[in-house]
Amino acid sequence: MIEYNVTGAFLVGLMGAAHCFGMCGGLVGAFSTQLPKASSGNALAHQLGFLLSYNLGRILSYSLAGALVGGSAAALGQLFDIDTYLLLLRLLAGLMMIATGLYIAKIWGGVVKIEKVGQLIWPHIKPLAQKVLPLQRRRQALVAGLLWGWLPCGLVYSTLTWSVASGSALTGALIMLAFGLGTLPALLSAGIAARTLANWVQKRAVRLASGLLLVAFGVQTLVIALAQLD
Repeated sequence: MIEYNVTGAFLVGLMGAAHCFGMCGGLVGAFSTQLPKASSGNALAHQLGFLLSYNLGRILSYSLAGALVGGSAAALGQLFDIDTYLLLLRLLAGLMMIATGLYIAKIWGGVVKIEKVGQLIWPHIKPLAQKVLPLQRRRQALVAGLLWGWLPCGLVYSTLTWSVASGSALTGALIMLAFGLGTLPALLSAGIAARTLANWVQKRAVRLASGLLLVAFGVQTLVIALAQLD
């Protein structure tokens, strides 16, 4: 199931572009307008360097979160019946995968409601994140990405449940790395004001096909977990 989780996580990031634009697109755009002017050479390459640094930090924060929850699940599993514990987590991951697929297909938007969970953590990180602004150096952009990567996001939290269910710090990190890489095209295009990708993923057929594929992944996860409960 690792392959399916990683593939599904990448697909969530890629097809969640509309949500990414809503949550982070404005933020990335604001960062872009505040960047120092290029002293020489290509201004676009200068801007892209900052955006890549920021997004590297953001993806690293996702990977760290995946490692933390996956590793914590593995540690807790030592205190309980490991087989039953992980099976229950996989059932949860399957349900969240289905919910995420329904969100991407624009059938049901319940996933975004779990963003409220992050409101318990974000107020403690936000003051630190604001201190690195405005961005003057690429290393500042990297730190900004590491901090702003903890911004509450329903798609991030949904994918994190797959990291929990993996029961492994390494696999949890890989799942969130795949998710982060999936979001990269959308947020890079947000930064350089290119909307081609956003227009493509907004097409009804594309969203429906991608969402139903995730639902199929989720159903398969549930079927395997339920079979192992017998």
